Amino acid sequence: MKRVVRRTDFDATLGYEYPTHLRESISDLPSTPGVYIFHGESGDLPLYIGKSVNIRSRVMSHLRTADEARMLKQTEKITCIRTTGEIGALLLEARLIKEQQPLFNQKLRRSRQMCSLRIDGDKPEVVYSNQIDFSNTPDLYGLYASRHAALEALKNIADEQRLCLSVLGLEKLSGDRPCFRAMLNRCAGACHGKETHAAHRGRLLDSLSHSRVICWPYSGAIGLIETLDDETQIHVVKNWFYLGSVATVEQARTLHLTAPGFDSDGYKILCKPILNGSAQIIEL
Repeated sequence: MKRVVRRTDFDATLGYEYPTHLRESISDLPSTPGVYIFHGESGDLPLYIGKSVNIRSRVMSHLRTADEARMLKQTEKITCIRTTGEIGALLLEARLIKEQQPLFNQKLRRSRQMCSLRIDGDKPEVVYSNQIDFSNTPDLYGLYASRHAALEALKNIADEQRLCLSVLGLEKLSGDRPCFRAMLNRCAGACHGKETHAAHRGRLLDSLSHSRVICWPYSGAIGLIETLDDETQIHVVKNWFYLGSVATVEQARTLHLTAPGFDSDGYKILCKPILNGSAQIIEL
């Protein structure tokens, strides 16, 4: 019998050495909120961009992480940009990652075209943020990276709520017979009159309600204020799109106030603090 030799997985920790060449870079890092950048060989090439409420502490944790040995070996220097709070750090991080495309960031690297579900009668449709303004269009549900992801989410709701795939427009129904799922008791019967379409639609909307996309609640741009010690930043936002941070209201009002379009990262960062009243807001 032939012996099978299994290959062990590569262990990144075997090549780890504490990056002593970065000691000078970390000596002046502040223990305040902001964004930090790991730069590669060219100096300006970003390898990784991150954020923290304590820049120094977070960067030090990177330097002690063996799993990041590859990135640390390629890093030539570390710089940072201070902010006056966590929201500013989150907004700046998302913006810089999309602008500079760092090698070791994955989640926010690409500014993807977003999809959502809109209910048109009984049948949901997938709509795209380059076709309609997600910031000001009511009755949109969910933010998805692709049409496939949106339809998979809809199918999962159908499974949980015994909704009919044919009524949802996801399957074709042959004649007046119940759908196949109804015969398996996985459909409550909207396809053959056992359940009304109104009841079916109501259960669909109830299931989607938690993922409703909130329209921009202001008539124009706002300034979200964060203060640290004696320093203040005003983060200018319009239609969930982050336009930049300045020190005074006068500067905020002179920023270019035409947002390029709906930004899902800005929406996810700003929706909760704006809607729950925890953020200090001024309308511009």
